[in-house]
Amino acid sequence: MEKTTFIEESKDQIFINLLSRYRNSYLSYFLMYNFYYLSWALFSSFISVYLLDKGFKPSDVSLVVSTSFLVSMVFQPLIGILSDKLSLKKVNTLLFALAGLGGIYFIGAKNLIELIIGYSFVLTLINGTNPIMERIATISPYQYGRIRIWGTIGYALGSQLAGLIYDFISPSAIFVTFVLTMIISIIGLLGTSPNTNTKKDGETQKKSQGFFKAIIMNKKYIYYLFISSIFFGVTNMTHTFTPAYFQAKGLDISIVSIIVSLAVLCEAPIVLFSHKFMGKIGNKKLFIIAFSLISFLYAIYAFDVYLPLQVLVTFLVKHPAGMLFIMINLKVVNTLVDVKYQITALALVQTCRNLSSVVFQNIGGQILNITSYQNMFFISLGIILIGLIMVLFFRIPDGNNKKLFN
Repeated sequence: MEKTTFIEESKDQIFINLLSRYRNSYLSYFLMYNFYYLSWALFSSFISVYLLDKGFKPSDVSLVVSTSFLVSMVFQPLIGILSDKLSLKKVNTLLFALAGLGGIYFIGAKNLIELIIGYSFVLTLINGTNPIMERIATISPYQYGRIRIWGTIGYALGSQLAGLIYDFISPSAIFVTFVLTMIISIIGLLGTSPNTNTKKDGETQKKSQGFFKAIIMNKKYIYYLFISSIFFGVTNMTHTFTPAYFQAKGLDISIVSIIVSLAVLCEAPIVLFSHKFMGKIGNKKLFIIAFSLISFLYAIYAFDVYLPLQVLVTFLVKHPAGMLFIMINLKVVNTLVDVKYQITALALVQTCRNLSSVVFQNIGGQILNITSYQNMFFISLGIILIGLIMVLFFRIPDGNNKKLFN
């Protein structure tokens, strides 16, 4: 009897030790980031192909996607407030779990209204937690690149997995897999313990007054919101239709999925070596690089150059430019906004991103209803060039003293 009790106590102690070692471990961050982004890619990468194959028009695709951004815009501030006031881990765990339930609902969605409801519900929860996920990568015990790289790999794996499931199993099986990967991400989230306490001792300034000064009266931050809205809005629109574009060029969906996943992996060097250049190149120069890269990409698409060259440029530019801007966003907010309000500021950027995505998604869908993909990319190029001009007039500190990515 005593021997049995001793064995049971030993097993309990081993379990407790394993839980202790798992808490805030690299494994927990790996599971959270890898499967969060893998889930995101599974659910959204081939939504345009999925809906078009069901007989819906490009404008219907735009309506589904843009509605998700609109709903995200409405609920983004609420998610930010809840994350600030309540337990970050509990709130995000709840949102991840609800996203999984939304995936189950989406499997049975048939008509356009049901698809809009299901897609909007899931994407609102995923988009709502994204600013916090990016922020956690900068305040975890590990270097930003070592954590965020798993998001890149996860998204690439999710894009590839979605294509394989779509081709060899069934389109609806994608969303079953999404539910399973969200559960794994929750397991990772429960093990993390990032230091999110940014309040200083002896702080006496009223929060409302501090927020007003740090956000509303911050002219450079407000100007940045317009710049980021242009970049995120246009790139989100083209991201939605890129798989369908390559499919329209005659490529099989399995080939398209390989292109999409490899394109995501091409951002890995940007993430891994972020600590080498993000603290050495000023904010304005980083802006110019990101806008110039994406302008080049859209020019290649718009002029319909040799297809293999379009694929090559997609690898070299599409996701590296997008990932660079995500890191620029973290650096700019860290440069312009007081540390106490940076999560709120990031949430506001995400809100504006959702609003601009609503506008551009509908513009893109209407363009494709009446004309070609090339004309859509011509218009995208023109809007991005307007954003680049705005960047040239932007007077912003270089922000190189922050050491955010080290």
